[in-house]
Amino acid sequence: MTTSDTAALPSRREQNKLATRRAIADAALAMLRSRGAGNFTVEDLAEEAGVSRRTFFNYFPSLEAALASVTEGFLDHALEQFRLRPSDEPILDSARAALMALADPMTVSPMAELFSLTHDNRALVRSELEAWDHCTTQIIDAARLRLGPDVDELYLRALAGSIISCGKAAMSVWFEQHGPDLSPESLASLRQYLIDAIGLLGSGFTAPAPRSPASRGTQPAADPQHSA
Repeated sequence: MTTSDTAALPSRREQNKLATRRAIADAALAMLRSRGAGNFTVEDLAEEAGVSRRTFFNYFPSLEAALASVTEGFLDHALEQFRLRPSDEPILDSARAALMALADPMTVSPMAELFSLTHDNRALVRSELEAWDHCTTQIIDAARLRLGPDVDELYLRALAGSIISCGKAAMSVWFEQHGPDLSPESLASLRQYLIDAIGLLGSGFTAPAPRSPASRGTQPAADPQHSA
């Protein structure tokens, strides 16, 4: 291992902080799953995660923020893959390749479960909005690093907003078709929708070819959603 590799590794303190943050996020999702929205407090969550109330607020300002971090985790992994792409590659090609690099469909499981548990709860929809806002900022930062400080700000924000809108569309279509199904097959479909949505953006929304029955999952071949 080179000196630069060693420097890139997180310190023990940073690893512990990441582990605590992850434990709180995992506990938030577990309690949402078992108790339902609005049926647990910060104190309940802190106890479940094995931390104090004060420690919880050192990491998150609210329950919603803790839940938002579940989705942020997946989006951050995708951005890590994006940053590994060649610097001269078109940004949308890099974004699509980054999603494809997350080959295990289970990587989208926490995000998918959170979406299925909060989509009809107006109070918790804020957690999803916080997660997508976080990702928008991260995309802008990553694109600015790739393109340089003189890149047009409108371009950056329109690009990030378009990518986020495509991600939201993929999530919505997936949930309409699969509901709360978190089977590997359903999650593979979600991952593919995310990839295809970025592909549509990159192609300028050229009309896609009809999906095969296999790629539509449980949708029948004559589904009018895909016949236009």
